Amino acid sequence: MPIESFMTYTQVLTRYKAWADDLFLTVIASIPDSELTASRPIAFGSLIRTLNHSCTMDYVWQCHLLGQHHGLTTRNPESCPEIEVIVRRQRDMNEWYVGYAGSITDNELAEVVEFEFIGGGAGCMSRRDILLHVVNHNTYHRGHAADILYHLNVCPPTTDLPVFLQQQSVGI
Repeated sequence: MPIESFMTYTQVLTRYKAWADDLFLTVIASIPDSELTASRPIAFGSLIRTLNHSCTMDYVWQCHLLGQHHGLTTRNPESCPEIEVIVRRQRDMNEWYVGYAGSITDNELAEVVEFEFIGGGAGCMSRRDILLHVVNHNTYHRGHAADILYHLNVCPPTTDLPVFLQQQSVGI
């Protein structure tokens, strides 16, 4: 869908995240399970656990935005679903974030949300900053995972913001 000139930057960023995640997850879904679960020098020990972490943290921040309890006690859950489940959850989560960004007002984006960090301690951020963090957090972990893909002789897709903006401006 082309980027509309009247979109807020938050709307553009959440659409960018959904686009980048979708491209990346399409490539990841073709990787054999043995490679997804293999121990790697990556933030959460394997490709699949890193992707699960990213999706799980999107859920945590969604709960913070909604004022709900997430019930998690770790950023790296012991159980890790199959890649198909993670891909579906991530795409559903991205759809929620795009909808949320499309429905929130500038005044609501400025509201401060108070929450508890999973590791303990109180936190507070504006809704706008939470959304920016969610976008940046996934970009950070896609970078980790992309590095591992290169070691598997798999070329990760280009998920740079300028590429997204260029493709969207011509309706690709």
